[in-house]
Amino acid sequence: MTGAPLPQQVALPGLPSAISICEVGPRDGLQNEKSIMPVDVKLEFIRRLVAAGHRLIEVTSLVHPRWVPQLADAEQLIGALERQPGVRYPVLVPNLRGYRRAAELGLTDIAIFGSATETFARRNLNRGVEESLAMFEPVVAAARADGGRVRAYLSMCFGDPWEGPVPLDQVVGVAVRMMDMGCDELSLGDTIGVATPGHVAALIGWLAAAGVGADRLAVHFHDTYGQALANTLTALGQGITVVDASAGGLGGCPYARSATGNLATEDLLWQLAGLGIDTGVDLTAVVETSRWMAQQLGRPSPSRVVRALTGDAAG
Repeated sequence: MTGAPLPQQVALPGLPSAISICEVGPRDGLQNEKSIMPVDVKLEFIRRLVAAGHRLIEVTSLVHPRWVPQLADAEQLIGALERQPGVRYPVLVPNLRGYRRAAELGLTDIAIFGSATETFARRNLNRGVEESLAMFEPVVAAARADGGRVRAYLSMCFGDPWEGPVPLDQVVGVAVRMMDMGCDELSLGDTIGVATPGHVAALIGWLAAAGVGADRLAVHFHDTYGQALANTLTALGQGITVVDASAGGLGGCPYARSATGNLATEDLLWQLAGLGIDTGVDLTAVVETSRWMAQQLGRPSPSRVVRALTGDAAG
């Protein structure tokens, strides 16, 4: 594939002229794979994403390998990573021990991951919401003291497979407490993909009323019901300029079986190209990267744009 065709560009009013994509494929994408990718493959994946123009790539997670064995090679990967100027390589850390490991490896660009619901907090972090927040406070304080940057993820913002619908005020309450710790950005997670546009607009509005504006938010949509692009477009219309996506639509959540893949980076890029919204990321290069990764995984890419542009059932 030498060059992807692009959609005809027709802008919509009220949308940003440029956004940032947080590429989560190497971490959120691969953590849910049954097979464990060799570290050399992961490094090549990251190298290709950087070459495609990505400037924000979440590379791994410093959690105990018992919980996420697919990322047990985190320290080896970070040690071998050829960091390029102008590219951020945040890592997910669960606690202060994880942060100290990251800092020893020269990384202070981190992410913490909380839950808006009690059940998922206990399944994902083995502690409740209050205990989780208490665990995050020293992590954020340490990173800020070191001049680092902290991204906060908040899972189950739109629905929980065990608790059902999640009240907006419940989500806002946890979100505000995470941001009050000193986090730079909050990524709103539709972990099981049940959000719809009205719900997205309402939550962003409620957060703004509580003092957390769109300039401090990102969105992280899973495409379980095919709503990720619609939800993203709604979020952009509400002032959001950071969108999480995963090359080839890789991903899920090992602790929420109903969570399917993330919004595919290629599908997002196609829509943004048609809207005239700049990302700095090359669609052709990402498609080729995802096709390559699909071959490593031995299955087709779920991304519709990858399939359309390659004309290849193998992704």
